[in-house]
Amino acid sequence: MVRKSKGLGDRHKKILAFLKAYQEREGYPPTIREIGEETDISSTSVVNYYLDQLEKMGKIERQRKISRGVRLANVSPLGEMLKIPVAGRIVAGEPIPVPSSDFSYFDAETSVDIARSFLPSDKNDELFALEVEGESMIDAMVNDGDIVIMKSTGAEQTKNGDMVAVWLPERDETTLKYFFKEKEGYRLQPANPTMEPIIVGKEESLEIKGKVVMVIRQVQKTVI
Repeated sequence: MVRKSKGLGDRHKKILAFLKAYQEREGYPPTIREIGEETDISSTSVVNYYLDQLEKMGKIERQRKISRGVRLANVSPLGEMLKIPVAGRIVAGEPIPVPSSDFSYFDAETSVDIARSFLPSDKNDELFALEVEGESMIDAMVNDGDIVIMKSTGAEQTKNGDMVAVWLPERDETTLKYFFKEKEGYRLQPANPTMEPIIVGKEESLEIKGKVVMVIRQVQKTVI
């Protein structure tokens, strides 16, 4: 006989901890049997008893018609969500002088929510977002107004063909381009056949602020 408990008991807490860990690891919820095996409950009916209690407490949500229909309440089915800070704007066209607000265009509270499962598994704490301005990367499906998720990196970690945010200190300019290291310096290649690459001599300073790991496309409204 299972004793009715007021509030969260040890088994409730074990089940909740397992649901969270399993969802983050696998990207989807466990089965009833897996919950029982992990929490040392041999009977699936007893597992269901505890799940019913957790549901009444508002701790979980259930879909009884599917085998993996248990998840933590108020948690995205995509897994844990991360808030990525929006650091500012980046020009995806010919580089232009950086206004005083560039890379701090948005206030400190501005962010985008992204499922952890969509992002690189390492160094998620070094991610930031930029709003794209310009059309030089349109063939790479990066349009004016889109948001790019960037991973902080330097030139030593950057490979030819990476899409990067570049800062040119001597020109006081920023740009978003494909990066290529060449014999005489660097080539910053647009993804737009109507635009020419930007050539940076090896004697000129170039700083890579981050590499694009995801693009969040903005829905374009059609005016009739």
